[in-house]
Amino acid sequence: MFIALTLFFATYVLMIALPKYRAYVAFASALIFVVSGLLPARLALQAIDWNVILMIAGTMGIVDLFIESKMPARLADLIIKKVPDIKWSIIALSLFSGIVSAFVDNVATVLIVAPVAVTIAKKLNISPVPSVIAIAIASNLEGAATLVGDTTSILLGSYVDMDFLDFFWMQGRPGMFWIVQLGLGAATLVLLFKFRTYRQKVDIERITPVEDFFPTYLLISTIVLLIVASFFPDKPHITNGLICMGLTFVGVIYEMIHQKRTDVFFRTFLSLDYFTLLLLASLFVVIAGISEAGVIDAIAESFVSIGGNSVFLMYSMLLWFSVLLSAFIDNIPYVATMLPVVSSIAVFMGVNPNLYYFGLLAGATLGGNLTPIGASANIMAIGILRKNGYEVKSSDFMKISVPYTLAAVTVAYVIIWLLWGIRA
Repeated sequence: MFIALTLFFATYVLMIALPKYRAYVAFASALIFVVSGLLPARLALQAIDWNVILMIAGTMGIVDLFIESKMPARLADLIIKKVPDIKWSIIALSLFSGIVSAFVDNVATVLIVAPVAVTIAKKLNISPVPSVIAIAIASNLEGAATLVGDTTSILLGSYVDMDFLDFFWMQGRPGMFWIVQLGLGAATLVLLFKFRTYRQKVDIERITPVEDFFPTYLLISTIVLLIVASFFPDKPHITNGLICMGLTFVGVIYEMIHQKRTDVFFRTFLSLDYFTLLLLASLFVVIAGISEAGVIDAIAESFVSIGGNSVFLMYSMLLWFSVLLSAFIDNIPYVATMLPVVSSIAVFMGVNPNLYYFGLLAGATLGGNLTPIGASANIMAIGILRKNGYEVKSSDFMKISVPYTLAAVTVAYVIIWLLWGIRA
């Protein structure tokens, strides 16, 4: 166990120290686990959750086509045209990015909406920094709302065998979607207070035209089919992944015929985030390796020894520890690692594991909003601002992100306990 634990911690330290190479670090670690015999080679491929890999890859492809269609930019323009001033444009763009991010990758959402905020700011001769930050943190928040909203949600859904509708209603109780919406409401009140002096008038002179609506239908079809698939209890494990990948191929073939260009195929599939896919696949192997060595059970026992028999204390530790840790490290490897730990803790304590699962998801996903480096969407937003000549200090980012995050997390913390803790 000592060797496996040492390798695991070394992997995490290197991933934090070398963020540009974390996928390769995870892959090297997975290779060492297999070659050293810590994880039998026959279990390595079985350890990879191919449903998650296919689902993420397929969603990436569909999102790429959706962005290229310019429909997201058009929707943003229409929303802005209805608001009276810059304060409400920030709120509208923030809410819009949240809605989009419930179904589209967070980074893609920022790429869709942030340029609109920058354009508006330039027309009004004001800084776009506050509005772009608001867009990024709202997209992170809503990533926990649905099965396809964020990689962390996909990981949880696959691990617990949750379907699309389980995020809305699970075991006779409201699911994570409604919990996140209440958190979003509280966080939006924070934004209204922060931007109360932003009263400049705003207008959009030209609505972005959209000539190709097929990618929009494709995205809607993905959501609908994932919902329909949730009604079939004995479906193959990789059903959701096959749905997302299948519709990506449909979209690519359509665009090749529609545009009469064969390079659409290569552009779409080259645009996939293979770095993240390699990271996830490697982490599945690493986690299987430490589980095989008994590390997962040891970590769970450590949590139990600290939390004792108090379900509330254990829940509080898991959620707030996740918030703190996710402010500084990537929440994808963290959630992938903690899911089996949380499962073991629930077994040890004899409680409904959903309390801890949802606490973990809320803490890890929302906690990434605390700092500029806590989530990929935050890093992307800062990159967009830097490209437009605006340097963002960590203090400026956190003046908005900290109260926003604390409001959302506190609401989620209370609601999850009321729904799942009292009857745990």
